[in-house]
Amino acid sequence: MSTTETTESRSRGKAPAGERVADWADGRLGIYGLAKANMRKIFPDHWSFMLGEVCLYSFLIIILTGVYLTLFFHPSMNEVEYHGSYVPLQGQLMSEAFSSTLHISFDVRGGLLIRQIHHWAALIFLAGMFVHMMRVFFTGAFRKPREINWVFGFLLFVLGMFTGFTGYSLPDDLLSGTGVRFMEGAVLSVPIVGTYLAFFLFGGEFPGGDFVARFYSVHILLLPGIMLGLVVGHLILVVFHKHTQYAGPGKTNKNVVGMPLMPVYMAKAGGFFFLVFGVIAAISAIATINPIWAMGPYRPDQVSTGAQPDWYMGFSEGLIRVMPGWEINFWGHTLVLGVFIPLVIFPLVLVAIAVYPFIESWVTGDKREHHILDRPRNAPTRTAFGVAWITWYMVLLIGGGNDLWATHFHLSINAITWFVRIAFFVAPVLAFVVTKRICLGLQRRDKDKVLHGRESGIIKRLPHGEFIEVHEPLSQDALHTLTAHEQYKPAEIGPTVDENGVERKVKGTEKLRAKLSQAYYGEESQIPKPTVEEYKEITSGHGHH
Repeated sequence: MSTTETTESRSRGKAPAGERVADWADGRLGIYGLAKANMRKIFPDHWSFMLGEVCLYSFLIIILTGVYLTLFFHPSMNEVEYHGSYVPLQGQLMSEAFSSTLHISFDVRGGLLIRQIHHWAALIFLAGMFVHMMRVFFTGAFRKPREINWVFGFLLFVLGMFTGFTGYSLPDDLLSGTGVRFMEGAVLSVPIVGTYLAFFLFGGEFPGGDFVARFYSVHILLLPGIMLGLVVGHLILVVFHKHTQYAGPGKTNKNVVGMPLMPVYMAKAGGFFFLVFGVIAAISAIATINPIWAMGPYRPDQVSTGAQPDWYMGFSEGLIRVMPGWEINFWGHTLVLGVFIPLVIFPLVLVAIAVYPFIESWVTGDKREHHILDRPRNAPTRTAFGVAWITWYMVLLIGGGNDLWATHFHLSINAITWFVRIAFFVAPVLAFVVTKRICLGLQRRDKDKVLHGRESGIIKRLPHGEFIEVHEPLSQDALHTLTAHEQYKPAEIGPTVDENGVERKVKGTEKLRAKLSQAYYGEESQIPKPTVEEYKEITSGHGHH
């Protein structure tokens, strides 16, 4: 009977059930056309592009483990007496938040491992975001048409910082409570509205009875929801704008050289996801992080020794730790400048990072689309700015852990604080100058390699007694890579007097742009590329060994 039905179905041209379901979905969602257009999309094959994938996979791991943890965590500050498996704390009074975190760690099967995977994945996500953004910055991948995508990535990094802060504040242990107290002091330093903001945040005097529940809602709903939307938008723009690629033969602003999304790239991406998951799981199983049972529940009258935030918030703490304790009285109000000034510097630096692509575009006047990446050495000023910022960041990390540096290396905490205060201004400048000189030196070496070839290490003696080293000519691929970059000409103000002798008024913004452009692309900021004439003259044998 079944054979007859099958034969009759085929004779009538009836498709199998799977194809019918696919046709039904395609008729309503356009899946086939969408897949046909995008499944063969080309992605470049370079290791640095995996940094973004590390961020994406870490984010997915955070979501997966976070969902599991929400099943057992109680975001309440109601006081309870602990009677769980951890004997040293039995009979102690603590909040439900702390008690439920102990329950997850010692009584839920696999709970401690999931907690640690969640925390380590958050650290790796932000570290990956940091390195990924630096790769984008140093290679100029933020240029048109990707300025909005840079802003999306920046917002993901900043929101990740605050999501991490609210997350490690939830257990209500002594370490996280110290961090929340630190944040409350920063909020109170805001003139006029600081006390109102603190009362609104904590529901009264610190620590209040609501902040864990409020942080919980922000941590699991508000911030992750926004971040998920930004991740989706970021990926859509990556697909829409197509991927950037490094300079090389056959690579132009109008194509992408690499592997198709299906099946090659998807297979590699799937394997890489499980590799990232496995590495994070192994780290979490080996290295303990945030052992709240060793610190105990939070008490406002206690501070844990060596209290440090996670690394991504360390530089903000460093700003406050090294700032002199300045205070002024103004109209009967005390302004705590030692806390308020760092609180202003912190967002200003973040805003400067967010708008940098627009600043560089204005300085260069370049409105073209860019899909070929720069080598960092070919943009010395930009590279020097990036290294200076990283140096400044690291200096403040030292300031944020000045007590640990002092105890571990037997140094004076005052000496470390003064070192950071001086290095805060000096170190970025030194890093900028040194980096720029290194980039220019590398440019000179590239020019020399193009004109004279690669050093072979073979020494020859000429008939008249001179010793020379034989240089081997570079391949066409290498020549293309070393000479593919563009060199901008500095913007000029132009004549201020026209042919009729009428003086033109020069705007201040025009003068500023000309000065910045000269600093970016003047004679001291880039080495001229070798010309075809220079190459032909040297390789033709005139004065060349």
